Amino acid sequence: MKLISGNSNLPLARAIADYLELPLTDTSVRRFADEEVFVEIHENVRGQDVFVVQPTNFPANDNLMELLILTDALRRASAKRITAVVPYFGYARQDRKPGPRTPISAKLVANLITHAGADRVLTLDLHAGQIQGFFDIPTDNLYASPVMVRDIKERNLKDVTVVSPDVGGVVRARGLAKRIDAPLAIIDKRRERPNESEVMNVIGEVAGQTCILIDDIVDSGGTLVNAADALLEKGAREVYAYLTHGVLSGGAVSPVTSSRLKELVITDSIQPSEAVRDAHNIRILSIAPLFGEAIARTSAEESVSSLFY
Repeated sequence: MKLISGNSNLPLARAIADYLELPLTDTSVRRFADEEVFVEIHENVRGQDVFVVQPTNFPANDNLMELLILTDALRRASAKRITAVVPYFGYARQDRKPGPRTPISAKLVANLITHAGADRVLTLDLHAGQIQGFFDIPTDNLYASPVMVRDIKERNLKDVTVVSPDVGGVVRARGLAKRIDAPLAIIDKRRERPNESEVMNVIGEVAGQTCILIDDIVDSGGTLVNAADALLEKGAREVYAYLTHGVLSGGAVSPVTSSRLKELVITDSIQPSEAVRDAHNIRILSIAPLFGEAIARTSAEESVSSLFY
């Protein structure tokens, strides 16, 4: 088995390698003067089971090209099997046509990864589960919920209510609520009339409760901040948020740090920026053991789904 990483999230790749007690394969991923990506693998990979760790977060296009070119280099070097390990799958939010003459970019990216030569895909908390069906190769969609559940239980929080910040995330939130035996609440966002500001209605009882918001992606942070305010106005004691992918684009860290959120907990599926690491109310959970175990089981042809059941 060989483990290779692009430049997107080297710390995560090194942590996975440490878990597997395996060195990262010596690889050069660099840019030419015109910013074209060039890859060179300095070890023999012929006949090897190779795992390429490369989330496709910002800059999404550069990181995606690194993944595709690494995969092509491995295919041409006669690797036996290539697994694309993509902890954060970029373009996942473009999973349908929102209007006429618009693309389904998630399907295009799935096609690119497949045609580049990947034999399998290993990813985490896809924005929409149906994206697994966009691939014509075996795809394992891991869940961060066991990592989050373990952390919540270690915190020993009292009177917990799990909250979905929108109707679309109810299934994800309900799954975690069942694991910790907690009630569920939902925030319903709607505009009562045109040109009026969005109103957040809380469905469920949150007064006196410690609320935990559950979602897959935090980008601008606006929805989370507004959801925390709505819950506190309904009498919640304090509000935590657990999210898998901390995209936190642009200046998103500032609204979070100045909000009434007690704590935002994210995973390291995306390499956290310095601003994220320095934020007083943002904490990072490692998913390296989860991916390390999934990679070990995949290589040994053992069940991956049994990690979650």
